[in-house]
Amino acid sequence: MPHHSRRDFLKYTATASAAAALGGGVPAFAQDAEPSMVIARWSGAPVPEEEVAAMAIKLTTEAIAALGGMARFVKKGDAVWVKPNIGWDKKPEFAANTNPDVVGTLVKLCYDAGAKKVKVGDLTCNSPKATYANSGIEAAARAAGAEVVLVDKDRFREVTLGGKRLEKWAVYPDIVESDLVINVPVVKHHVISKITACMKNYMGVIGGNRSAWHQDIPNCLCDITAYMKPKLSVLDAIRILTANGPTGGNLQDVKRTDTVAAGTDIVALDAFGAELLGHKSADLEFLVEADRRGLGKMEYRLLSPKELSVA
Repeated sequence: MPHHSRRDFLKYTATASAAAALGGGVPAFAQDAEPSMVIARWSGAPVPEEEVAAMAIKLTTEAIAALGGMARFVKKGDAVWVKPNIGWDKKPEFAANTNPDVVGTLVKLCYDAGAKKVKVGDLTCNSPKATYANSGIEAAARAAGAEVVLVDKDRFREVTLGGKRLEKWAVYPDIVESDLVINVPVVKHHVISKITACMKNYMGVIGGNRSAWHQDIPNCLCDITAYMKPKLSVLDAIRILTANGPTGGNLQDVKRTDTVAAGTDIVALDAFGAELLGHKSADLEFLVEADRRGLGKMEYRLLSPKELSVA
């Protein structure tokens, strides 16, 4: 289950004991010296479509390095699940799914940091085999050494979320029981929630009647986010879908922003994604609720994100 690992708990208690001995208060659980958010933007010459892959690799690699390196999150022997958005049977240029080279780069970085096994998978909306193939994610993940998993709808298991709206719901055990889940969505318009990014990407972790969540998206997204206790999220904003999301299908709705952001504050990353789509965080109910619950900061600039110019 995605509660804090024993390693995290020992780190926390040791830090808390030291603080107490010095007369200080108990620190927040995930307080780290490293930056909590990095924004990597391409600043070189405009990149043609045929060279986007190389740019995606460089942006992702430098964003994670500036965040403290993948070894900040992955320890030797860890089982990691990289969770992209692989919802729709669309080619990468339509920005309906996460950029495949962002995914492949994260897999490689996990293995370089000592991961024992890296799995990649999502509960798709369209046919899984076609979606995995046409998104480019299956090939990129396999090339980097990942085990690509077609999520089995029969394996979801009900757990206690203990949320404001959701007391119980079915989740995919292989994902939530991993040592680390890396949440890696693409930034897209959404007809109901206005945007879909990190928090909404967790809908690929759940089974059951997912459309029922649309009756109360703000609280449902906050409930699953609180349950998942995100440690690392990576926001693909190389191509963003500005309209007719989440499915897309029209290249006129796609905008190149050539950016990858990464961090430990999932709310801040979603707020940044919202800004890229022209929204104010205060106008998005799920971000307001997430901030109110203490799941992160929707005023992401308060985190003093580290900004990189990559060329």
